[in-house]
Amino acid sequence: MAKTIEYRVNAPVSVDQFHDVLNASTLGERRPVEDSVCLQGMLANANLIISAWQGATLVGIARSVSDNYYACYLSDLAVSEHAQQQGIGKQLIALTLKQLQPTCKLILIAAPKANEYYRKLGFEHNDRCWVTTP
Repeated sequence: MAKTIEYRVNAPVSVDQFHDVLNASTLGERRPVEDSVCLQGMLANANLIISAWQGATLVGIARSVSDNYYACYLSDLAVSEHAQQQGIGKQLIALTLKQLQPTCKLILIAAPKANEYYRKLGFEHNDRCWVTTP
């Protein structure tokens, strides 16, 4: 029997909890998980964090930066592999959208393996993204 998932809006998340869920979701492969200062900055400067908890354990996170009216960039969507296939990612996105004005677009850059996941959730592919690397 699956444990109950509790969702929280802008609840405190520690750097260690963030680190662990990134690694447990495989998103850690594409995030600076060994740089705790960067992870702290990622948490501190996001203005919308929806988290999913099984008891005291963080099992999912949707971390966004948004003006809440026009654009919301969903920077990280991570669900621990052991908790996947339960609708947690879908619920994290739904709760993120619920915090935004109806006019606000949700924008993200998908990991290559996640393209079909987002398509199934109703996202439209856009090939006009540009990224600089430090």
